[in-house]
Amino acid sequence: MDFLHFLLSQNNIFILAVAVVSGVMLLMSTRKGGSGGVSTAEAIQMINQRQAVWVDVRPVEQFQAGHIAQARSVPAGDIEKKAASLPKNKPLVVVGQVGRDATKAVAALRAQGFADVVALDGGMKAWSDAGLPVTQRA
Repeated sequence: MDFLHFLLSQNNIFILAVAVVSGVMLLMSTRKGGSGGVSTAEAIQMINQRQAVWVDVRPVEQFQAGHIAQARSVPAGDIEKKAASLPKNKPLVVVGQVGRDATKAVAALRAQGFADVVALDGGMKAWSDAGLPVTQRA
């Protein structure tokens, strides 16, 4: 009972609130990290250091309008059928328009045995917002 009085006293209620809020924020950041998303800088490092492969899951029309150089177009709706054409021995960086389709594609690829696959956080929007190059070449 003394512990409960200690926690609920006016002097300590603020400390308790800070501890609870900190714990919730920690859990939220851990959950986000579990999605397997990477920033544009982390994705570029994966490409340069580990020969990762870009997989663009946007519709073909969006891909043709502008995409990351060297990216492979595999629309999200075709990901399960076309997964066999992707290398299993290299990391994959999946790119969507803003990241939602990429997260679903990452889950589908992992279900098919791709171990090292991540989504680009923020997708092509984040890539463009960072001022990184986009090409229309096939």
